[in-house]
Amino acid sequence: MKNARFIIGFALKAAARLGALFICASATASDLHPIVEVQSGYLFGAASDGKWLKAEESARSVKADTTYQIYSLTAKLGEATGSAPKSVDEPCPDTMEVTLSEKPEDGVIALAAPWNALPRKPRIADTTQQVYVDAVRDFLKTKKIEQPKVKIENILRVDLDGDGEDEVLISATNYFNKDDRVPMRSPAGSYSMVLLRRVVSGKVETQLVEGEFHPKAYVRREDSFDAPNAYKVIATLDLDGDGKMEVVVGSNYYEGEAITIYRCDPKKVEALLSVSCGA
Repeated sequence: MKNARFIIGFALKAAARLGALFICASATASDLHPIVEVQSGYLFGAASDGKWLKAEESARSVKADTTYQIYSLTAKLGEATGSAPKSVDEPCPDTMEVTLSEKPEDGVIALAAPWNALPRKPRIADTTQQVYVDAVRDFLKTKKIEQPKVKIENILRVDLDGDGEDEVLISATNYFNKDDRVPMRSPAGSYSMVLLRRVVSGKVETQLVEGEFHPKAYVRREDSFDAPNAYKVIATLDLDGDGKMEVVVGSNYYEGEAITIYRCDPKKVEALLSVSCGA
């Protein structure tokens, strides 16, 4: 009889522990919010309880039939379900991809989360405004480009941190190509960058989010090249649910691309997650 009670008691305790583990695992899965680039399906990784997990850390926990919210630069476009992540294979076996049931033409980021990731919509501003042309020119001079040819691709105004004050994001690129293609080699005075203009302690400050600068032309040696990149803001979204919006920057070179998520605090710009593929 004692043995029977012991066996029953042990079984009940084991079931309780198993149930607790199941609940814990379910809570962990529900707290994981994977982030996917819509057009490529590339998995950045995930936001989870204030942490940013890379794709290799989170891929096993991202299940098939996960529901994602789809966002463009300025709007929420709807929902889609996603497959379990798998390797892109060649030429990028370390890059993971998710197949989405819907890929709207303007879709940029897919996020599996219950909150509104676009609490404040960016507004597209006039790229010819002199104050921003001057800001780009002045910044390029600090990078030893003495006579900059300013070419602003787009300007976005958005309140990133929810304090009621707009920040300004400037995407500027000039590789002197008529067709706007990114060349294999950088010409003299060429550049591409994303700048953030914001008011800090009552003064306007300019921060570099990402960019590269070529005061001198790349010196060609046989078949060598430096493969410069073109950078542009493609989204501003609250990807971890803290009320502050991250900045998503896309970049491409002549045979590849990358997308990076940045946290832009007044004192520091920090890359959080990035995904890329190229030869």
